[in-house]
Amino acid sequence: MTDTSYQQAYQQELRAAAAHLGRRRFLTVTGAAAALAFATNLPGSAQAADADARKAITADPFTLGVASGDPQPGSVILWTRLAPSPYEPGNGLPNARIEVGWEIAHDSRFTRIARRGTATAHPEFNHTVHVEAANLGSDRVYYYRFRAGKWISPAGRTRTAPAPGARPTDVKLAAVSCQAYHDGYFTAYKHLAAEDLDVVFHLGDYLYEYAVNAAGGARAYTDRTLPAIFNRETVTLEDYRLRYALYKSDPDLRAAHAAHPFVVTWDDHETENNYADDIPENDVPPEEFLIRRAAAYRAYWENQPLRRPQQPSGPDMQLYRRLQFGTLAQFDILDTRQYRSDQAYGDGWDAPGPESDDPSRTLTGATQERWLIDGWHASDALWNVVPQQVVFSRRRSDATDAFKVSMDAWDGYAASRERVLAGAEAAGVDNLVVLTGDVHVSYALDIKRDPDNPNSRTAGTEFVATSISSGKDGADKPANWDTFMAANPHMKWYNGRRGYTKITLGRDAARADYRTVSAVTTRGAPVTTAASFVTEAGNPGLKPA
Repeated sequence: MTDTSYQQAYQQELRAAAAHLGRRRFLTVTGAAAALAFATNLPGSAQAADADARKAITADPFTLGVASGDPQPGSVILWTRLAPSPYEPGNGLPNARIEVGWEIAHDSRFTRIARRGTATAHPEFNHTVHVEAANLGSDRVYYYRFRAGKWISPAGRTRTAPAPGARPTDVKLAAVSCQAYHDGYFTAYKHLAAEDLDVVFHLGDYLYEYAVNAAGGARAYTDRTLPAIFNRETVTLEDYRLRYALYKSDPDLRAAHAAHPFVVTWDDHETENNYADDIPENDVPPEEFLIRRAAAYRAYWENQPLRRPQQPSGPDMQLYRRLQFGTLAQFDILDTRQYRSDQAYGDGWDAPGPESDDPSRTLTGATQERWLIDGWHASDALWNVVPQQVVFSRRRSDATDAFKVSMDAWDGYAASRERVLAGAEAAGVDNLVVLTGDVHVSYALDIKRDPDNPNSRTAGTEFVATSISSGKDGADKPANWDTFMAANPHMKWYNGRRGYTKITLGRDAARADYRTVSAVTTRGAPVTTAASFVTEAGNPGLKPA
């Protein structure tokens, strides 16, 4: 089937479904949508694994590696996906349940096993496995692996969170975002894998829905040819599943997942560029888009180390959640895409006005906003950290009165940001840290209590992590560097190279090291620390380290 005929057939299928399933019915009765979006039902709990299916695995099924995530004091999620043929629908496996053994150990040689068990890789979940390894010690390093038939996975390293009430001296984390496969190599992940870290926060755009050609786009492969199935936009569940296989086949991404537990949240490209709630980028009915969103959300859950509460139901998935690292840090992970109002003034950059300032507009949705602020009132953490997607601080396009701001970021939702800042103030949050992705550059920003007044009180710190590869090689000083730095005095750092941000939260201060690579369109670029900043506990405001 040609790509054009494939898209036409899929659009006809969606429209037929939408004609019989209005948005209200879709949101309350998801069975028909699930049948369309997933082409399968959920696995039955009473159905056992098929012993013969394990014998059918004649090649290494662990081609996409292993991962762990969402560390808690006594548990962590372990993940893998069985895929002897990862670039094929169905992963090259029979349509049967497969028993997978797992073990987690105190040492990398697996001589001191902490826990072991079995899990079922369901074909309905694309033979992915999510194991909650529980009854572990707090604040400890562990090693884990899987077995399917005669095959043993690569070993992963993970770590649990400190116990409630514990007083760790520091937490070492990294913030990453935006990894467009077609824009270059994931070299930054190779360096990230070698860092001494407790946890990695992925802030969105884990994959992109855009087509990837046979040469891998800017990677310009000469030693391989990618299948034509990747050279189209992702719209179906099969499309999204295959795209995750492509991304996770990258050795540097696999190395980073194997080295550190990840805490993930999405932005837009895991589904479609700049969508807002049920409003797509393109002019298609919301009912049609929600079927696509259901497929994207399901594939996201399947392919990430996420716990059972995050398992989606049709087009809905509660991704916002809270992790605590003793009394040192509370992490409130946000979802600023699923519940937001439509972008004002048609999206893009525009002058702020009545539409963007409308108090009824929201970036988080009312429920998530209350959850965030209530969590701050209950927090006893020294650092309250908010990993999320789009730039929180004011970004003026220039220093004139005619400046524009991004309508896709918090600037386009001024009342929503004000409610959050007022909530932090009312809760007595002294050390607010916002972690941000999305923009393919790195910033270090003082969060001003009044975003329109650069002389107002500094309410916190925002660390914006650049992309892993999106935007290709980039530049140390993008074309608008002088203009942005002059227009935004609270912006202490701006760089356009690829990389990640390493952050250490200590008892006295937080330190951010901006780690960048010189190129991603060629392999093997070295990493360097381009800049470092600190903010003191109880005295917000960035200073060069």
